[in-house]
Amino acid sequence: MIPLKDESRSPTRFPVVTALIIAVNALAFILELIGGEPFVTRWSVIPADLLAGRHPITVLTSLFMHGSWSHILGNMVYLWAFGPEIEDAMTRWRYSVFYLAGGVVSMLAQVVVNPSSTVPNLGASGAIAAVMGAFMVTYPRDRIRTVLFIGWFVRVAFLPAALLIGIWFFIQLLSVGVVAGAQSGGVAYFAHIAGLVFGAVTGRLFEVPRRLRRQWGY
Repeated sequence: MIPLKDESRSPTRFPVVTALIIAVNALAFILELIGGEPFVTRWSVIPADLLAGRHPITVLTSLFMHGSWSHILGNMVYLWAFGPEIEDAMTRWRYSVFYLAGGVVSMLAQVVVNPSSTVPNLGASGAIAAVMGAFMVTYPRDRIRTVLFIGWFVRVAFLPAALLIGIWFFIQLLSVGVVAGAQSGGVAYFAHIAGLVFGAVTGRLFEVPRRLRRQWGY
């Protein structure tokens, strides 16, 4: 499943913060391609190092790094599908804090479940999962234009946000056992789960009621 756009509503203003986050991720990925493995190792979260008090800044820098082209492209598509409406429901500053907080919480969740790991952890997936969690609670009935892959067939469907995000979350839960048994790097499914739960629980606290009323038209 690839979500493309919320067909039920549009943001009332251009999503500056979401676009800026995408730009920073793109810049970080270019630096990864130039710097190679030493750059990735230096700025990713390594749980064993973090718990030993080394390189705490990587909890933030790792949120803008990715392990492959498919990793960054997939994450940025998801962010652009759900981010603009949530940014619009919050102020830009609130949304920025919410995004970073969701990313930090999700990354720390992965560190907690695998504290002795020396494998670099990186990616925006946890922060984006927090945005998805907030979207699921705030706009559960919005119809999301989604590309579905069914065997060899590809079709575009309009799925309720709660259903689409719920399926995504269920897949993360099913994948936990695989990742726990064989972590291969990057942000793991524990981070995805923690991010979505964080967003679903706290997202409404960051939203501004008058902005929601404007989006709903009352």
